[in-house]
Amino acid sequence: MSDVSYREISRNGLWDNNPALVQLLGLCPLLAVTGSVVNALGLGLATMAVLVGSNAVVSLIRNRVTDAVRIPAFVMIIATFTTCTEMLMKAYTYELYQILGIFIPLIVTNCTILGRAEAFASKNALIPSIADGLLMGLGFGAVLLVLGGIREVLGSGTLFANMDLLFGPVAANWSIQVFGSGYSFLVAILPPGAFIITGLLIAVKNALDTRAKQRRDALKARPVKGAKRVRTTGVVH
Repeated sequence: MSDVSYREISRNGLWDNNPALVQLLGLCPLLAVTGSVVNALGLGLATMAVLVGSNAVVSLIRNRVTDAVRIPAFVMIIATFTTCTEMLMKAYTYELYQILGIFIPLIVTNCTILGRAEAFASKNALIPSIADGLLMGLGFGAVLLVLGGIREVLGSGTLFANMDLLFGPVAANWSIQVFGSGYSFLVAILPPGAFIITGLLIAVKNALDTRAKQRRDALKARPVKGAKRVRTTGVVH
């Protein structure tokens, strides 16, 4: 792919082809660990790191790997970066790693990462592939954060609680008590709440896309002001 538009890469990753809201990939961790902002941010950063690293390496070896071993090679690359991310979290954010549990090693099975390696990184140069991994990771992480924030506020009545698990003692006082101290809404924290809120986010995105398309169509259909020349063919120029 010779001509790569970074604007298109950005739009695809953040909105038009968002992994969570459009491709509906990675829904298992998306729904399982987004009970709070800190959990969502931890998983989002880990996923983005694996996406960027695997896209970069796949792009570098794209002309040296045959079709027969391409997918196994991609999986090994993704597994390597997942293991490195897991070890870093064990070393620096161990308590958060314990909370996220099995969903950190399961990043290797996230179809978003293998899909980007196959669909983009294996066909493009290094810098565009890194940009694609970064923007897809940001798009996925943004949905995680929004979902985690909504579920934390509705479920526990707090926002940014336990951020010290990721940022250390400096973030110990970041927590915001949105509702009363005894507030709890269990449905928002449990999987049914995750499904409901995710469905609402998808509906909001679809509604915004529909409205934007209607505006574009209206602009195209608007008559052009000014004098027009009519030829004998009847076509207006």
